[in-house]
Amino acid sequence: MKITIAITLIFLAYLNPCFSQISDNWRGPERDGKYPANNLASVWPAKGPQINWVYEGLGGGFSSPVVANERLYVSGLERGRGIIHILTLDGKLENKVDYGPGWQGEFPGTRVSPTVMGEIMYIASGNGLLSAMDSKTGTVKWQKNLFGELGGVNIRWGYTENLLVDGDKIYCFPGGKKYNVVALNRHTGEIIWSSPGMGDASAYCSPLLVDHNGRKILATHSAKNILGIDATTGKLLWHHPHVNSWDVHPNTPIYRDGGIFFFSGYGQGGVKLNISRDGSSVTKAWENKAFDNQMGGAVFHDGHIYGSGHNNRFWFCVNWDSGETLWRSRDLAQGPVVMADGMLYIYSERGELGLVEPSTKGLVIKSKSAVTHGSDQHWAHPVIHNGIMYIRHGNALVAYNVR
Repeated sequence: MKITIAITLIFLAYLNPCFSQISDNWRGPERDGKYPANNLASVWPAKGPQINWVYEGLGGGFSSPVVANERLYVSGLERGRGIIHILTLDGKLENKVDYGPGWQGEFPGTRVSPTVMGEIMYIASGNGLLSAMDSKTGTVKWQKNLFGELGGVNIRWGYTENLLVDGDKIYCFPGGKKYNVVALNRHTGEIIWSSPGMGDASAYCSPLLVDHNGRKILATHSAKNILGIDATTGKLLWHHPHVNSWDVHPNTPIYRDGGIFFFSGYGQGGVKLNISRDGSSVTKAWENKAFDNQMGGAVFHDGHIYGSGHNNRFWFCVNWDSGETLWRSRDLAQGPVVMADGMLYIYSERGELGLVEPSTKGLVIKSKSAVTHGSDQHWAHPVIHNGIMYIRHGNALVAYNVR
């Protein structure tokens, strides 16, 4: 059982990309699971949404695509190498870029999505090699070994962080004692600042950049702690203990109105922290142990949090202000969730696709279908762009028309 749980953890982290000024991001433009869209279907046909195309050549992995420059960028493991596949929006391969040895340890495959900002794409391998490359040709602009050069340490299932870019900075978490969390110049790879954090390892988390009353705060998980770091100077502003049995915290936190919600699986659950007005400290608002989402992310909508549990294998609706669980349901298996045009899009670990109306009364499933292409685990997070929902399942990327 522990092995099964561990496996799920790992992959959870793998699925997680950027911040402002990027065409697309890990879990949407703001990294909050919300995709801008209008005029999407409120129900699907009986056989599910129409499939526009299927690309079956990604290799192994659990990462989601990124849409940028009117292209799709998807990582995969081929013959032991990490490969970025650059596809047109109609599923035609334009280029394949090799970014070095891929993760071949336990649960081999790519863990993260590329981060694309204009002419440069960034990715960190499961072995800790951060590469900045031309987004068309793949020509390497610079590389940084997060372990050799920055003293970081790899973690049990491979380094996993969807990198975050803001302006001229790119943030990453090597996890070393000195260079625990760093901001690099995204054009050159030079260190802008480094933070010792709390000195513990990284935790498969893709961070969030918060603008809190004019102060930019980098919010992330380490193996044992929640961290808030001044994104301009690298100063550790606050921390809060958050521990589970495997040191796996792959979910990007959710920020709203001065409060920030961190959550992870294995029975640990979630905690909402209130950030002081100047951003220098936090206080605990509430804790919900039942909502122990392992790697599927969650969505905030209209004062409530929607997501699934891990040890507690239910879907939940949790009140943002009080932390109260309003309902829980097993009508769909646990998994990732995103939102577009006022509806929740669920991709469960059983391969179910669910179109769900957000409600405080229960899990309102408007339509349900199944993913039939690809193989291995159903763990990648959905991506929605211009009326198309992209689902990655192992070697396959499927484009569904959800207009």
